[in-house]
Amino acid sequence: MVNSLLDFMLGPFRAISQFYFEHQMILNTIVIGFAVYKIYTRSRKTESKSAS
Repeated sequence: MVNSLLDFMLGPFRAISQFYFEHQMILNTIVIGFAVYKIYTRSRKTESKSAS
C-alpha cells in the first residue's frame, strides 16, 4: 500500500527516490559533513572578529 501511494504522489520522481534510498548513507554523510564544515568556519570567523 505504501508503494502504491508513493508511486501516485511521486510519479516519475520515484526513480530519484530509489537512487536516494540505495545511496542514502553516502549522501547523508556528505550533507552532514557540509553542515559541520559550515558551522566550523562560521565559529572561526566569529572568533577572529572578536580577537581583533
